[in-house]
Amino acid sequence: MSAIEAGAPRKIDIILVAAVAENGVIGRDGGLPWRLKSDLQYFKSVTMNKPMIMGRRTFQSIGRALKGRTSIVVTRDADFAAPDIVVAPSLEAALIAARGDALRRGADAIAVIGGTDIFAQTMATADRLVLTIVHAHPQGDALFPDIDQAQWREIDRRAHPKGPEDDCAFTFATYIRRGAA
Repeated sequence: MSAIEAGAPRKIDIILVAAVAENGVIGRDGGLPWRLKSDLQYFKSVTMNKPMIMGRRTFQSIGRALKGRTSIVVTRDADFAAPDIVVAPSLEAALIAARGDALRRGADAIAVIGGTDIFAQTMATADRLVLTIVHAHPQGDALFPDIDQAQWREIDRRAHPKGPEDDCAFTFATYIRRGAA
């Protein structure tokens, strides 16, 4: 009898999805310090049909809920609301809502998309990192947590030259937690 037939809960991975400059910067003044249209297309393909967890400032930098994905916004502001989003008062509440959404959608993962505090809080429990390494060193006020090489193993790396609507070259890199299959 399989785990599904036995009624065991289905594994839903937590993936951190971020564009990270070579100096660790992920944001500046509430936005991205680069323009990478090619990365936005990749982000869409990675997050489509998955619940996405983000902090309020990350949501405000995007400015709207993204189609085909459930936007779950973590904020302590009890009055915060926006069309087509789920508001969660804590990361724990957001993860519960995201797991329920993933089960309803048949999704195999929850995408955590920022910002700094949300990434830092989920790094210890994440299963995968799906990163765009931006080949630049911009100034910024939001950083991605350090990747402990003892905890993470890179399983895929694909370099991309600067495209016609990109500020610079970049690399897609995927990591899994060491010890994971």
